[in-house]
Amino acid sequence: MTRPPVALLDYGVGNLHSAAKALDRAGADVRVVPTVAEAAGAAGLVVPGVGAYGACLRGLASAGGPAAVAGWLEGGRPLLGICVGMQLLFEASEEGPVSDGVGVVPGKLRRLTGQVKIPHIGWDEVTVRPGGRLFAGLGDGTRFYFVHSYAPEPDGEAVAAVCDYGARFAAAVEHGNLFGTQFHPEKSGAAGLALLANFVSEVRAA
Repeated sequence: MTRPPVALLDYGVGNLHSAAKALDRAGADVRVVPTVAEAAGAAGLVVPGVGAYGACLRGLASAGGPAAVAGWLEGGRPLLGICVGMQLLFEASEEGPVSDGVGVVPGKLRRLTGQVKIPHIGWDEVTVRPGGRLFAGLGDGTRFYFVHSYAPEPDGEAVAAVCDYGARFAAAVEHGNLFGTQFHPEKSGAAGLALLANFVSEVRAA
């Protein structure tokens, strides 16, 4: 499986063109699907997400909802959440009236704090926790592109990398077949492509 089939979920809120192009360059056979159920023939799933948490959660409901995402993960195939797509994997968010997420990662999304400009927009460094597969070959100080106002707390067991912007927050998560980035790898140049290639390698090996 030199180019494993990776489904890119189109639930109305993702940066699909950039994500599809980057995944293709990273070695995936990209298939855009409107629901998790229609990703059944793929070996990996990518859940993008931009904008407000509540809007993304409502969009996810039309694509099968949190139960479909949880079911995909229970099946053992890799999943990558990007930006709000990662945030939806947590239990809840402070943002907006809708707070309940997929709940497969413990913790809550909180608004960024500190004497910094919000939203956090632009390139920033991450500190990588040892042993992660998503950041293989990418060390501390690697820069990625962020656009967000909320983020997970930095101390959970699934946290794979942290960023310091006013205060520390989780920049990426990794647990079993679940992966997620608060930053946008599809907008992060060579480092982002390397990270996506690591995810595609996990899909290929699964």
